[in-house]
Amino acid sequence: MNHLEQLVAEWLEFKGYFVRRNVKVGKLPHGGHEGELDVVAYHPIENRLIHIETSTDASTWLKREERFKKKFETGRKYIIPEILPWLPHNKRFEQWAVLWGSDRHHPEVGGGKVIPVRKLYRMIAESIASLENQGNRAVPEQFPLLRTMQYTLQFVEPSTKRRDSGVA
Repeated sequence: MNHLEQLVAEWLEFKGYFVRRNVKVGKLPHGGHEGELDVVAYHPIENRLIHIETSTDASTWLKREERFKKKFETGRKYIIPEILPWLPHNKRFEQWAVLWGSDRHHPEVGGGKVIPVRKLYRMIAESIASLENQGNRAVPEQFPLLRTMQYTLQFVEPSTKRRDSGVA
């Protein structure tokens, strides 16, 4: 599991999703599996299902298209029957590709929505910042990456407010 997979999984679990990570699906008769899905998450109250694949590669968009198309097709084929069989077989769900780079010219890849890492970090930071508005200030200790982000955010101020002097 890479850093992005762990961060996404923690964030979704923190938000109330049931999360499965690195799930092997499509058992093959000769051994092995058809594929592995990075993060599959279901929010029972919102009835929201999401499949997220992460990558830190620097591949071309053509190579990314091929790889993510296979991953997302595998997800559509196996998530409901193998991972969440109680959901209706025709349940629609989101698929995200979390990548380095921009979504400006590539809003989708392989049939899934592109979420640049910087946008993911911003979404997570906004979730953490909203805790103070709810009167619930601490990220629980079972989410070490989110806690690290929370501690870091407490010491970061926009440059328009103040610049620390004497610190490089």
